[in-house]
Amino acid sequence: MFVSLFFAGFLVLNYYVFFGMSFLLGLPMDNGFYVIMLIAALSYPVSNIIERTVSNNITRIFYTVASAWMGISFYLLFFLIIYLVLSFFITLPRETAGIIIAILTIIISAYAIYNSYLLKINEIEIPLKGLKDDLMAVHLSDIHIGSVRNSGYMERIVTETNKLNSDVIFITGDLVDGSARLHKHTFKAINRFNAPTFFVTGNHETYEGLDEVFRVLGCTDLKILQNELVEFNRIQVIGVDYSFERDHLKKTLSQLKIDEDKPSILLYHLPRELKDANEAGIDLQLSGHTHNGQMIPFNVLVKLMFPYLTGLYEYKGTQLYVSQGTGTWGPPMRLGSRCEITLIRLKS
Repeated sequence: MFVSLFFAGFLVLNYYVFFGMSFLLGLPMDNGFYVIMLIAALSYPVSNIIERTVSNNITRIFYTVASAWMGISFYLLFFLIIYLVLSFFITLPRETAGIIIAILTIIISAYAIYNSYLLKINEIEIPLKGLKDDLMAVHLSDIHIGSVRNSGYMERIVTETNKLNSDVIFITGDLVDGSARLHKHTFKAINRFNAPTFFVTGNHETYEGLDEVFRVLGCTDLKILQNELVEFNRIQVIGVDYSFERDHLKKTLSQLKIDEDKPSILLYHLPRELKDANEAGIDLQLSGHTHNGQMIPFNVLVKLMFPYLTGLYEYKGTQLYVSQGTGTWGPPMRLGSRCEITLIRLKS
């Protein structure tokens, strides 16, 4: 049902984009118009099915181009809507408007694609109550290893992370993308991390199937936390599985024996339920999921769903850091956000 609804929506988007640009630029809307439009509309769902069946270099290129088109078509739609609104107030020749929209879309899309492949090292300092000695932690989230970003990107992340010489690494979900079948060799670079690495699941691990994810990641040195508490360097590290149920975090934390006299770090994919974390005695929560909206203007919509969008927040002594994500989902594009590796200096 989701695939059907998505395709229907994407078909409508493509029709409006092709119709709008053809109208502005005076292009013929003949049989060729409908053939090209249908191919564009089918590109993403078809490439998704192919990638899940047979994945190779050619299919990955097809999938990446189709994913990029999804983002590009959105910006075409965005500018067409702006033109439609402005046309009520100012008069602009149709062909001129079409050329301006095409140029703006090309420039913005090219920058967004380029920007999505940059890795920003974001450094922050967080005091942690009860911490005896300062600690360096790296926070990764939403890496989305799949068709667009595969083993090469995983190796790049490991290399950049190791340069930071941290004491511990935390990964808060969506390590896998779910766009391609999982293979153990794709994640073998994880074993080169030069610090203990803790991992909790995100929504994309759930979509992929936890049994399949754990089969692949079970061959790595990841310490997978499933609704449990472990101690690392006199710090309580709590890992809670992804769930979109409203009281999931509260119920899970209530079943764990958290010592409020010891420093505690909660790994939880969703940046919410901070009040429940505070009441459970959590000092620091690390989350991801939002991608900081990934592409303007989606950041406005995501902000409505997740008020804790990106960066550091505080609630009655409990702190929350929300990562922008280390990869991308869907279009390999970022506008108004960056792929980040976060170096957290935990201060005593």
